[in-house]
Amino acid sequence: MRIARFSVREGAAAGSVSFGIVEGDSTQPESLRVHAIAGHPFGDAQPTGEVYQLDQVRLLSPMLPSKIVAVGRNYAAHAAELGNQVPEVPLTFFKPNTAVIGPTESIAYPPFSSDVQHEAELAVVIGRMCREVPVERVPEVVFGYTCANDVTARDIQQREGQWARAKGFDTSCPLGPWIETQLDPADLAVTCTVNGELRQTGRTSLMLHGIPELIAHISEAMTLLPGDVILTGTPAGVGSLNVGDEVAVSIEGIGTLTNRVIKRG
Repeated sequence: MRIARFSVREGAAAGSVSFGIVEGDSTQPESLRVHAIAGHPFGDAQPTGEVYQLDQVRLLSPMLPSKIVAVGRNYAAHAAELGNQVPEVPLTFFKPNTAVIGPTESIAYPPFSSDVQHEAELAVVIGRMCREVPVERVPEVVFGYTCANDVTARDIQQREGQWARAKGFDTSCPLGPWIETQLDPADLAVTCTVNGELRQTGRTSLMLHGIPELIAHISEAMTLLPGDVILTGTPAGVGSLNVGDEVAVSIEGIGTLTNRVIKRG
């Protein structure tokens, strides 16, 4: 099941924000319909009876998390391309929720950087409050999966030696287009294109630390809340973005997250 968060474009409900169930063939956008649901999707989602064609709504970030916990260097080839060692345990960091934007929203190039790069990633959305989750019980706390772009000011990351500004600036965490709740994440294709040119390609089976291990490791330290997002690392092929570029992250079984890069006003 695909869960989206959206606002209505026109009519009496214009501007209202809801969650909805997306039905139809994602390869044929004209076939997609969004069935609005009452309240939050973590319980028993109840349709309201309102149905919209995809072009009647604006897709928003599918979740507004209390926190985003990201994992660095979780693909060996990516660690190698940046000259880094592979970590023995998951290397984690935070992105603030103010970094989150949705599909079609713009990535604003920060004025303090001259080398902003894309990082295509599978994102995990947590579905229930949890702490100290055993590996074997991780599926019980996962709500679903979406596409993410861990946009990074690479020059700032290297210069400052810690990653808060480099990976936490406003608009540096695009998520979307929706959450897929019925998906086996063990071996999915992850790709990134810039202006239609293939930049990154990999598979989730190449992760050094799999999703069960990541969530067990993170929840050992902190409580995870419904809607929290875990970014699972990026495959090799990261590269620079320029103002005017269109960057698209695609994940097998989910869909495509597309954003344009603009100059911060």
